[in-house]
Parts: sequence; C-alpha cells; structure tokens
Amino acid sequence: MKYFLKNRVLAILGLILILFLGESTFAQKKDKRANEATQRSTDAATVFNEIMGAPDKAIPKELIEKAQAIAVFPGVLKAAFIFGGREGKGVISRRTAKGWTAPAFFNLGGGSFGAQIGADKTDYVLLIMNEQGLNGLSSDKFEIGGEAGVAAGPVGREASAATDAQLKAEILTYSRSKGLFAGIALKGTAITPDNNLNEAFYGMKARDVLNGAAGATPASVSIFPETLSRY
Repeated sequence: MKYFLKNRVLAILGLILILFLGESTFAQKKDKRANEATQRSTDAATVFNEIMGAPDKAIPKELIEKAQAIAVFPGVLKAAFIFGGREGKGVISRRTAKGWTAPAFFNLGGGSFGAQIGADKTDYVLLIMNEQGLNGLSSDKFEIGGEAGVAAGPVGREASAATDAQLKAEILTYSRSKGLFAGIALKGTAITPDNNLNEAFYGMKARDVLNGAAGATPASVSIFPETLSRY
C-alpha cells in the first residue's frame, strides 16, 4: 500500500510539474509575441517619422491624406549572389471613418535573378491608394504589380508633377537605403499576412484587423496609427 501511495504521489507531483512548465512556456511565448508586436510597431513609426521629417524629400502630405492604407517595412534585408531576394517584416494600418486601425502584421518577400552580389537593408513604405489595392491585402499572398498596379511614388514637390501612371496606381512605393529616400517601382514583391503573430496578439487574422474588428488599438502598438494620424 505504501509503495502504491508513493507512486501515486509522485505521479501527481509529476503532473503538476508538467502543467506548471506548460503554462510557463505558454506565458513566455505570449510575452515574446507581445514584445515582437510592440517592436514592429515602434520600428515602423520611427521609420515613417524620419522619412516625413526629411526636408524636401518627404512623402507629399496630399498623398498621405488620400491613402486608404499605409504599410511600413523597416530594415528589409536584400541579399544577392547570382540569385537575389528580399525579406522583411512590417505593419499595415487602414484608414477608417474613426481613424487608422490597429496595425496588422505582414511579411514582405521577393526574389530576382541576375549578375548581382551584395547585401544591404532597406526601409520600404507603401501607400495603398484605393479599394482595389485594399482587396489585395485580404488575400493570403499579394504580389505587388501583379494583382494591382504599382508605381514609384513622388517625393517632396514632385507630387504636382506626378504622371498619369502614378495618379492611377493602386499602390505607390518608396524605399530608403543608406540614407537615400526615393520612389521605387517595387514590382514582383509579395506581401503576405503574418497571421501567426496577428492571431497570437489580436486573436484574429490580418484582414479582420484591417477591417477594424480589433476595436480599440492596444496601447503597446498604438504608436504606429498615432504616428500616421499626425500627417
């Protein structure tokens, strides 16, 4: 009987330990996701502030006012050795009647081929200008220049000289690398929702976040939509 009770006690203690470790691991993963969400929003806000503060080289505010959604992908790594590619993480907020939505988390990636070598990091800003561009963000994979028209966005005073292609584009794209900021035709690059992070942080997919289903923006990620509101 004593042997049986001893084994029973050990089994219960083992189960308690397993449950404790499981809860601890879950809490650690939750904290890690929350920290990642906060960092992404903070980095995106910093990049956008820096770009908009550049004298005579900022994104024209009249375009910001017309944009239906804004995406920022800070520090996208571009690496190439014969085959090239880019990979980055960022956020997107959508304009609604109540203001900018909580930032949804997206990934950016793409490839190229040719005689190339090297690596650097680039910040990307995308202005989604109309409903067709927004519709692409609701899909599982959205290729820039494929499903929607894309053009290099004008900067500074160039907005008044924008071409028809720029004015009619669903998406205007910009890049900043090594301190230089300019419009760039970012064709062939795919945007995909990071729903592992969206679901862990909001409990819903990216398209639901962009539709405003997240409600009030959590304070830990509010810096990005608040930054957009200033412009």
